[in-house]
Amino acid sequence: MHVRDLMTTDVVAVAPTTSTRDAARMMFRYRISGLPVVDAEDHVLGIITEGDFLAMELERVDQGDGPKLVGDVMSHSVLAVSPDLEVMEAARYMHSHGVKRVLVIEEGKMVGILSRFDIVAAFTRPDDLIEDEIREDLIRRVLFVDPETVDVRVSNGVVTLVGTIGTRTEARLVEELAVRLDGVVGVENRLGWRIDDTGSDADEA
Repeated sequence: MHVRDLMTTDVVAVAPTTSTRDAARMMFRYRISGLPVVDAEDHVLGIITEGDFLAMELERVDQGDGPKLVGDVMSHSVLAVSPDLEVMEAARYMHSHGVKRVLVIEEGKMVGILSRFDIVAAFTRPDDLIEDEIREDLIRRVLFVDPETVDVRVSNGVVTLVGTIGTRTEARLVEELAVRLDGVVGVENRLGWRIDDTGSDADEA
């Protein structure tokens, strides 16, 4: 499972020209502790956090005034991961830096945000629900294959697929789709196939 499978894509962000007052209101409204700062094309420029607002208020008290724009307050150092990073690697990264969420950046642009909650929610999904989704949604509705011809077992998020399916492509596709499901931590693909439609000379599974 990769970061792109769990990340939230509807991210609240601000521009560097947003007023600090408006940014504070947005953080209060959405009950979040930080806002990504992006340009018009979603390139990440920085982040403004509760800590930045605290520093701003201390400056205002000491000097009688404070910054008015987000660009004057934001932190330029941003913790981010790639959408193609394995989820557990992202979890280790977040744990090592002691943060609850990280931005997801692809080619310099923000494409989402990943939080601890996203990861926990995915890995607490019951095995029986995962098994049912694989049987009914992937095998029956996507591949139009009788799910009774494939033995699907799920234990602690690890999916085991056993049986014979129509083509080699279908056998690979079931695995690729299954590993993207919430709660799946791994797939052991033991599927064989009746027709090798890939033109591969490799031995059949």
